Amino acid sequence: MAFEVPSAEELKRIARANHIDLTNDELAALQGMMPGQMAIFEKIDAIEMAPHESVTRYRDRKAGVRPSPKDDPLNAIVTRCVVKGAASGPLKGKRVGVKDSVCVAGIPASGGSSVLKGHVAASDATIVTRMLDAGAEIVATLNMDDFALSGDGRTSFFGPSRNPHNPEYCAGGSSCGSAAALYYDDIDLTIGTDQGGSIRIPASWSGVVGIKPTYGLVPYTGVMSIDPTLDHVGPMARSVSDVAMLLEVIAGKDRLDPRQREVTTAPYREALGKSVDGIKLGVVREGFAHAGAEADVNAAVNRAVAALGKLGARATEISIPAHRDASDLLYAIVPEGMAMLARTNLHGTHHTGAYMPELAAHFGQHFPERANDVALTVKFMLLFGDLMRERYHGKYYAKVQSYRPVLTAKYDAALAEYDVLVMPSTPMKAHRLDERAPYSMITNTAPFDITGHPAISVPCAKSNGLPVGLMIVGRHFEDSRPLKIAYAYEQSVDWLRQ
Repeated sequence: MAFEVPSAEELKRIARANHIDLTNDELAALQGMMPGQMAIFEKIDAIEMAPHESVTRYRDRKAGVRPSPKDDPLNAIVTRCVVKGAASGPLKGKRVGVKDSVCVAGIPASGGSSVLKGHVAASDATIVTRMLDAGAEIVATLNMDDFALSGDGRTSFFGPSRNPHNPEYCAGGSSCGSAAALYYDDIDLTIGTDQGGSIRIPASWSGVVGIKPTYGLVPYTGVMSIDPTLDHVGPMARSVSDVAMLLEVIAGKDRLDPRQREVTTAPYREALGKSVDGIKLGVVREGFAHAGAEADVNAAVNRAVAALGKLGARATEISIPAHRDASDLLYAIVPEGMAMLARTNLHGTHHTGAYMPELAAHFGQHFPERANDVALTVKFMLLFGDLMRERYHGKYYAKVQSYRPVLTAKYDAALAEYDVLVMPSTPMKAHRLDERAPYSMITNTAPFDITGHPAISVPCAKSNGLPVGLMIVGRHFEDSRPLKIAYAYEQSVDWLRQ
């Protein structure tokens, strides 16, 4: 690439955008510096990037095409593909679909957005490498909300995903395809991401199991971010045992993910099938009392708690007043976090983890020409984030981030007395595709993206033809316990008959 030396007018324009008025002498001095700087970048441009290790090990990969509506009636799939992993391993024979924000080398990854149309991932996300090493086959990238900035699965550039139980209703988002695709016979496991509930909302509304692991347990390397302090990626499946198996494969330390600190993993499947006798359940009163809460959802979750009681668990209603409004804090983080990522072309700065140069270049090149085509939710987040930064200079982003340990401690105090916390995954069932999304869909899920506690949604009933989810929240890095309790419930109750 030939690096053009900037003109005097270009330098003055950039200076003005940074509130700098250059004197003539300063302008002349900067112009004198530029040729040498451009020459340096020609050298940098010539550096050859080393191929990701997994690409060299697993070259048997083929990007297919977007399926027809006949072959994909739920609009769950963006691209069919074939990426074959190791000849043996715990995931041998398992066919996996990944959210369209998870990079798989050689396969298109668009983040559900027109802005990234034509972008092809250059390397595998760490979790993709781990799944391939475990014998999995990646068979699809899955539909999602535009840049994951919605919660009902309707804003994708590829159109909304449809609820497997009633196609006139939402599947839940932003990991809409990751939930709906599990109702296809040729997809066994899926990967979703969660910054405000985007695994647990679609799990609840579509009637599947999904866990948001402890923050940092599963590496986010090679997955498109919203804000690194909220980013979670995790498994979804039709059963708790499959979720536990996939979590075992993808969890663990990755030196390329700056989100991780100390990471404690466990053989999660070993916890399944063990007695829940004596387990103390803290039934959080505020989780049942949000605006828009539906009586049948609350009733179904209470029945699920009673069913666990028959297995020996001891349920106590408790109050965590901070939970009532905790989800509001997300709106001080996501807009400014996403706006900052947009300004850095989606890769962020100031960390020593993995970067995705091809993603940054594609976004930077195409966002100006395609920005008008993004969903209104994306426009809102970007504009509101810039507004808050310009008016208040990051004060409220910083205030909420500083409050995070205080909020975390409130849940930790309850979890010191109770083994897990339980509540509805969402206060309501899925809404129709032509209805406005309720804000309160995230009121139970979002707080635990802020605090980082593990939280699983497991189906517990079907009411008026639509699923209801039970959410079980555990202590940090004790993901085994919510899995154990969810499995005990799943094995004892036919949720479709509840």
